[in-house]
Amino acid sequence: MKVAIVHYWLVGMRGGEKVVEVLCDLYPEADIFTLVCDPAAISEKLKRHRITTSFLQKLGGVRHYQKMLPLMPYALESFDLTGYDLIISSESGPAKGIIPGPDSTHICYCHSPMRYIWDLYPQYRSAAGSLTRALMSLTAPSLRQWDVSTSHRVDHFIANSAYVARRIEKYYRRTSHVVNPPVNLARFEPVDAPGDYYLCAGQITPYKKVEIAVEACTRMGRRLVLIGSGAGPALRQLAGPTVEFLGAVDDATMAHHFAHCKALLFPGVEDFGIVPLEVMASGRPVIAYAKGGALETVVEGSTGLFFAEQTTEAMVDVIERFEAVASSFRSEVAHSHAATFDTVVFRARMAELIGSLVATPPRLAT
Repeated sequence: MKVAIVHYWLVGMRGGEKVVEVLCDLYPEADIFTLVCDPAAISEKLKRHRITTSFLQKLGGVRHYQKMLPLMPYALESFDLTGYDLIISSESGPAKGIIPGPDSTHICYCHSPMRYIWDLYPQYRSAAGSLTRALMSLTAPSLRQWDVSTSHRVDHFIANSAYVARRIEKYYRRTSHVVNPPVNLARFEPVDAPGDYYLCAGQITPYKKVEIAVEACTRMGRRLVLIGSGAGPALRQLAGPTVEFLGAVDDATMAHHFAHCKALLFPGVEDFGIVPLEVMASGRPVIAYAKGGALETVVEGSTGLFFAEQTTEAMVDVIERFEAVASSFRSEVAHSHAATFDTVVFRARMAELIGSLVATPPRLAT
């Protein structure tokens, strides 16, 4: 069976790229198609495959690809996928919009419908400059139409969470199988004596609502360490002396802070959320907003606590509740729970599901 793996862009090794790595394990002879690729930023495992990039690689490359969203449909449709029996698209940015052959099976593993043209469009637009806002207003309607129409090029959807499956149903009117993404547990181990600080980790973007954690910890005089790029002047001005910005760090430093924090503060809404599971694999609890993928990974009272409103007051309240019962959380319980999301579990589930879907006749449009 000739297999193609289509990923939106290869410019780092985050959650989406980890999924592609496992797909490469399942199909070691697969070819990879992607809009742009930075070979220096991806793993050796991915580089062992033949990687085909689009014309955007020469037009703007990895430096300016995010500014070329209106051109991405044309770039994806320029890929020649003739002769491939199985096409697996990895969707978060546009990827499913390739044109499959009439005899191929197209399976889309969807991390999320494009949030910047759907549910988070108002947030991204309001945070943009005046020229970008005008461009978004002009191009977003046609991009949404294209995004919906290309959902009919997919024979089977696999969503990375039940939350994403509901959004696929909402925007594309398609049902999905659900397979949660992999967590490499081998990188994380609990420690005997955690530190005295709370943690926020991940790229800092508006929808993650990091300012709630910053304001709460500043008000309460609690130590907070923030890991990740994207902290702007406005966020730094909110922070008091107990808040520390580390910026982007290497994997070893990240793993150290996962294991040594009091708890992870997770005030945003994620499609799934790998970081909470990595923190739980490190034996630490998670304090999360009760919406999105966190509801599928955090167990209330066992591996963490939830709060119901995205406000500083709600965050202060849940931190106080956590500190009253912090000694009841057990690192071995959190680690064991995270083990149910290990890479080996994901690999086995994907292999079984894809095998059954390839044997299933493609979905006919109704």
